Amino acid sequence: MRRKAQLLDEPAGPRAGRVGSGPALRLLIAGDSAAAGVGVDSQDLALSGQLVSRLAQAFTVDWRLEATTGHTTRDTLERLGALPGPFDVVVTSLGVNDTTRATSARQFAARQAALMELLTGPLAARLVVVTSVPDMALFPALPQPLSWVLGQQSQRLDRSLAAMLYRFPQAVHHRPQIPLDPAMAARDGYHPSALAYAHWAEGLARVIEGQARRI
Repeated sequence: MRRKAQLLDEPAGPRAGRVGSGPALRLLIAGDSAAAGVGVDSQDLALSGQLVSRLAQAFTVDWRLEATTGHTTRDTLERLGALPGPFDVVVTSLGVNDTTRATSARQFAARQAALMELLTGPLAARLVVVTSVPDMALFPALPQPLSWVLGQQSQRLDRSLAAMLYRFPQAVHHRPQIPLDPAMAARDGYHPSALAYAHWAEGLARVIEGQARRI
């Protein structure tokens, strides 16, 4: 599957900036290729661009994107370890690469807990919106029985993630409400399309705006 997969580049565009008006909001988006916006041609159409655009209607958003194709939770933990803070809100997108690399549910929960300690400790985040591990059985590019196997494992990792997050009052476990529609997949059948990123960003913006008293 890796040999045959259509490899898409991360989209061009800024990965940091300040935009909007209203109360200040320091935002970090971190994680894997989905966080990086793979599947679209511009960061404006990716998760970062669409989320920042929505939040800028209510906040002055000082934002930063730290995401790379192929990154696991451990990779992200190492990458963010030297990042200067603080941030008010962090959005994470991780789990697909942990799934494909056969990370156990226990290992995944432990690494995610270490990431949460970093985000809520040295980086001082008061709200961390943790995107659920997507059900990989729904990825159009994956054939059976690989689709079923990865689907089962991704759901195991997500259950372990949700259970671990109860330890962190700053955390929200967020499952994007993305319709089951072929238009939601990018041309590689593996990453989100611009429409899927729009649904994801809209849901995240509602969570962040709803938690504004904590920010």
